Amino acid sequence: MATAEGFFAIDMRVGTVLEAEPFPEARKPSIKLLIDFGADVGTRRSSAQLTVHYTPEQLVGRQIVAAVNLGPRRIAGFTSEVLVLGAMPTQTEVVLLSLHQPVANGTRIG
Repeated sequence: MATAEGFFAIDMRVGTVLEAEPFPEARKPSIKLLIDFGADVGTRRSSAQLTVHYTPEQLVGRQIVAAVNLGPRRIAGFTSEVLVLGAMPTQTEVVLLSLHQPVANGTRIG
């Protein structure tokens, strides 16, 4: 069972995708992202398994939600710095969390 303290220790923020490109080197089909999280966090990179529902072109300019304080992970020679969040109807399918209206990059999720 997770504790409230453990949950609130995860820093979740809103960011805007600046760049997106295919990541064919990854073991599972993925897309490399460069995301702007505003002045407090800056820009961060991520590898996300989004290829079932999204193309790189569809992601540029989109606001996403990510956990920004989990530490970096190396994936096929690429450093993924944040975990992009989404619903997973199946093991290979990710549907991004979305906002009903735009907010400033870096806005905390709570």
